[in-house]
Amino acid sequence: MPDPAGATPATPLPVVAIIPAKDEAARIAATIRAVRRIPGIAAVVVVDDGSRDATAGIAAECAVEVVRHARNRGKADALTSGLGRMAALQHVGRVGAEAAALFVDADLEDSAEAVGALVEPVAAGAADLTIATLPRQRSAGGGRGLVVGLAGRGIEELTGWSPIQPLSGMRCLSPAAVAAALPFARGWGVEVGMTIDVLGAGLVVREIPCDLHHRVTGADWRAQLHRSAQYRDVALALGIRRLRRSRRS
Repeated sequence: MPDPAGATPATPLPVVAIIPAKDEAARIAATIRAVRRIPGIAAVVVVDDGSRDATAGIAAECAVEVVRHARNRGKADALTSGLGRMAALQHVGRVGAEAAALFVDADLEDSAEAVGALVEPVAAGAADLTIATLPRQRSAGGGRGLVVGLAGRGIEELTGWSPIQPLSGMRCLSPAAVAAALPFARGWGVEVGMTIDVLGAGLVVREIPCDLHHRVTGADWRAQLHRSAQYRDVALALGIRRLRRSRRS
């Protein structure tokens, strides 16, 4: 949709960074340090989604908020738990009553600082949802683009907007965007559902290039299972939203 300039509030929104993580002990500390260098960060919340390594302990040593899931519950539930801790921080006055949420993948390490480019448009009121577009990664992935293609076509069909990277997980949301996006689509459908729901609420969405580098999914059987789960969840998110649209028409 068009991206008109919004009015700039007198006081920019504080930002809470939410980092969903599973078995990221080797990378989580570097990611946290990089996120803390982003101007405007009021708090960092790490959601340990059923890790079997020391992810939660290392995050706690970094003196950030840590939420632990006893078992792996998937990305959508991890982000929802992060928003729950953000609301708790707001309730006790540690974060302002109005705050932006910044979603950051745990495996970005030092490059995570570049996610800061997403913050300014949201904090200044010029966008409600900003989405990172990534450069070519240092190593090639093992996928064939089936999930990305499904996601991109579905978003365009339901909103008229064609995203560059529909599955990008690095996102910054205004309070209005958070309200529009909840409850999140299940599992790996969270990004597709979020984009459709925020656009459907008439809010402004922008994609912003960010120099980010993460651990690329390979081509072994575990990676193929991961992509199958992604395809399933994206297809489900799209199917539910198609059904909602048909019921409204």
